Amino acid sequence: MNFHDGELAAQRRAGVVGNAGAIRDFMPAQHRLFFEQQPFLVAATLDADGAPRASVLHGDTGFVHTPDETTLEIACASALVAGRPAGLLGIDFATRRRNRANGVVRSNAHAKLVIEVEESFGNCPQHITLRDVQAVAPQVPASRSFAGLDDQARAIIARADTFFVASTGGVHGVDISHRGGPQGFVAQDGDTLSVPDFKGNRYFNTLGNLLLDARVALLFIDFEQGDVLELRGRAIVAWATDAEGGRGWRFTCEGGTLTSAALPLRWSRR
Repeated sequence: MNFHDGELAAQRRAGVVGNAGAIRDFMPAQHRLFFEQQPFLVAATLDADGAPRASVLHGDTGFVHTPDETTLEIACASALVAGRPAGLLGIDFATRRRNRANGVVRSNAHAKLVIEVEESFGNCPQHITLRDVQAVAPQVPASRSFAGLDDQARAIIARADTFFVASTGGVHGVDISHRGGPQGFVAQDGDTLSVPDFKGNRYFNTLGNLLLDARVALLFIDFEQGDVLELRGRAIVAWATDAEGGRGWRFTCEGGTLTSAALPLRWSRR
């Protein structure tokens, strides 16, 4: 697979070259097995206006099935719409493994989501906090929406050592990636968040997308309570030198949704 114009521009700006050969147009056997072993996936898609949205798909272990190397069947209810692009991230905090699959929603009916995979690739284990997961009895979720950032959202962000970012390259589809660091690594200033861009796989999927479309969605999981926070807004890349504090990006929140008891899963740090 080839990198799109935004990714190539971000790589040049950062002075690196990504290895597109590591991005396949099919899922190798180890990726298929990995996805099938996960109790949850993080997903990205586009809404009717073309803006990225982020969510969590979950179920009993085995709710993900890969009948062939280009198809993911996911047994859960979701808001993903057939015909729209989708990005999926599987992450196992206990082993610090993560794999991604990008493609298109083939169908979504009767609590069965089918994704046609167009890109499959792994990511390095850097910046993943070790955690163990356990299932708990499901509760009735409760969602509320807000503009900007409210106090509860700010508290979740302040405690976070992990979040996920959904971005789009327009005609190039949608992507969701992991961001991690020490607790509190996301700085807050009013409704603006500042995120350092630590060294990773050098693909620059997210920053490359931001050069083409500033709209993003951020997703935070409260690992102790099972709450899910999604924020929507716009981001701009800060191409600072290391002497100036390092490269990063700034996100301005335009609104969000907090869903309490969204996940029947709880994680404990090691």
